[in-house]
Amino acid sequence: MVYHPGVTDVTLTNVRPWGGEPSDITIGGGSIKAITAARGRNAGDGVIDGRGLLALPGFVNAHAHVDKSWWGRPWVPYGGEATTEGRIAHERAERDALGVPSADGAEAVLREFVRHGTTATRTHVDVDLGVELRGIEYVREAAARLGGAIDVEIVAFPQDGVVRRPGVFDLLDKAAQAGATSIGGLDPAGIDRDPVEQLDGLFAIAERRGVGLDIHLHDRGDLGAFQFDLIIERTLATGMQGRVTVSHGFALGELSDSRTLGLLDGLRDAGISWATVAPVRSAPLPWRGMLERGIGIGLGTDGIRDLWSPFGDGDMLRIALGFARLHGLRTDEELTTAVRLATSAARPFVHRDTHDLVAGGPADIVLVNAENVPDALVRVPPRDLVIAGGVVVSEAGDLRV
Repeated sequence: MVYHPGVTDVTLTNVRPWGGEPSDITIGGGSIKAITAARGRNAGDGVIDGRGLLALPGFVNAHAHVDKSWWGRPWVPYGGEATTEGRIAHERAERDALGVPSADGAEAVLREFVRHGTTATRTHVDVDLGVELRGIEYVREAAARLGGAIDVEIVAFPQDGVVRRPGVFDLLDKAAQAGATSIGGLDPAGIDRDPVEQLDGLFAIAERRGVGLDIHLHDRGDLGAFQFDLIIERTLATGMQGRVTVSHGFALGELSDSRTLGLLDGLRDAGISWATVAPVRSAPLPWRGMLERGIGIGLGTDGIRDLWSPFGDGDMLRIALGFARLHGLRTDEELTTAVRLATSAARPFVHRDTHDLVAGGPADIVLVNAENVPDALVRVPPRDLVIAGGVVVSEAGDLRV
């Protein structure tokens, strides 16, 4: 396959968008200009031969932590206690010795994202009294090094708590002023032990600065559900519908049917979206009820080879497969839905009006050797070609950035 960046329009010929009929995709100005029936063109100036491969939109990683990883460095054994508080303490004790955060570390993870076909990500970046806003600066530097191969949105994330660490509210406010698209929160009850003060403070900053809000909720059962109620209440009261996300929110899959249905209606009314990494051993989400109500579900890798977990490789197709397995998906329609959650359906998480293989959509295209979308999901084949913004950024796993 040959790409000539000097040509105004480029045609990706003989590909099968979403497993459909062979088509030609004309690309210009970073967008898809047209999709037409394949004309059997030969590769050459302005033409890339797609060889009949399956075409998907670029993957969207809606929940990442690219500032934390030790990817590409010597192996780091898992240590510390396997609780949220234990992971926080272990990370704070060990991160400096590993040089976390750093621009090089963030770049290594972003490169893995691109190699696996991710063209946009929403990453949480730690903001605390130790690193202050340096992590955000490193992630921005890392993204700039990739020259537009991946769009990176930043959530300023208080991993060590907010209320219990005086000064963190001020850091989050500064991060919002400095261009973070969202600010985060963490277990208002379980970590800060003062859900009212944490949520009041976070919503005040989000309102004042016009940014989104993304709250990690690990608290289980009724304690988690209570915090869902509080977040729904404040979202409606502040008029922040469509700007609030709950990440993880494990409790949603652990409640009685009647309690779950009530929460789903509340989440719908408040326009609250959900981000999940579909971890093993967690309770399945009521995903059908969520989608029926228009509740957005985004998939993400979470941390990758960091002091929280040694797992992960940056492959969003593998995350979609994990979601399918956790929720018992079997039919072709269900399996395709899982892939859509990792691609076109995730556009709101990265503030895109369109993110699909359609005229006017961004020219973010991934080619894989698969019979159809379900086949691609269950086999997780290598990415043959990755195009971001109309430019070939990876071919057969070989990065061009």
